[in-house]
Amino acid sequence: MTITVSMVETIGKNVDRLDAMRLYTRIVERRSFTLAANDMEVPRSTVTKVIRQMETRLGVRLLQRTTRVVRPTLDGEAYYRRCLAILDDIEDAEGAFSGAQPTGMLRIEVQGTLARHFLMPALPEFFAQYPQMEIAMSESDRWVDIVQEGVDCVLRYGYLRDSELVGRQVAMLEHLTCATPAYLQQYGTPAKLDALAGHRMVGLRSITSGNVTPLSFTVGETTQTVTLPAAISLTGTESYLAAIRLGLGLAQVPRFHIEHDLQSGALVQVLPDMPPPSMPVSLVYQRSRQLSPRVRVFMDWVARRFDEANAPPRD
Repeated sequence: MTITVSMVETIGKNVDRLDAMRLYTRIVERRSFTLAANDMEVPRSTVTKVIRQMETRLGVRLLQRTTRVVRPTLDGEAYYRRCLAILDDIEDAEGAFSGAQPTGMLRIEVQGTLARHFLMPALPEFFAQYPQMEIAMSESDRWVDIVQEGVDCVLRYGYLRDSELVGRQVAMLEHLTCATPAYLQQYGTPAKLDALAGHRMVGLRSITSGNVTPLSFTVGETTQTVTLPAAISLTGTESYLAAIRLGLGLAQVPRFHIEHDLQSGALVQVLPDMPPPSMPVSLVYQRSRQLSPRVRVFMDWVARRFDEANAPPRD
């Protein structure tokens, strides 16, 4: 086949249009021209020009602009959905037929202890397997707005609360009740729930509600909760663990947080026959998006990582 000048021009226009779609979807998700420009590493003036040309070509207004935020119009929302489907199909098709490995930036949000204990030690292996990928990782204990903050996926333990999100469970984390030997020497080692009277706990406080999470115990096929006086309550995981190690009370944490403390004797498991319920670990992503190859390979790798770390089996 002879490639003509007109064909080359058509290909160039199509490539520009796909790039414009990528830019447009990022604007809708970030609600900001400036943030989208930063994500895509283009000047803000380019973003403005591309959207103006897009609206002129389509003959509709796609975005409503105010001094504080950018929102899609009804037509803009419909066009956004179509752009997502087109871009996802193209990425899937190219990955399936080219045999190429996933490339580009993956933006993830991870709870700090999960990042340090599970992901970071194995990242060299991940990059050896996927050398063309880059990861922008943020650490936080709060619930992240995936769409607004431009995150591809979030690794969290806990139960999914947002119906707009989809989560793939990759592990179940074993939890246990623990305390320092010094604390138990002072307050006694409880052998049953009734013996918890007179004890204290280290409080884990919700960032959103401000409530302190009660202690939970599996008794037969039921779960019983107990709230004890708390000398201190905290929202951050690292501070919570530090308070436990200082002997400020009973606490319940995932085993992986304190495995070394248990082995060294710095912490002691309490009421082992009535453990707290296990907690799911999930990779969460936006419901409206298909899984990109980058998210898919990262998700599979994380699941293998938990298996290798001897996490309890997944359901």
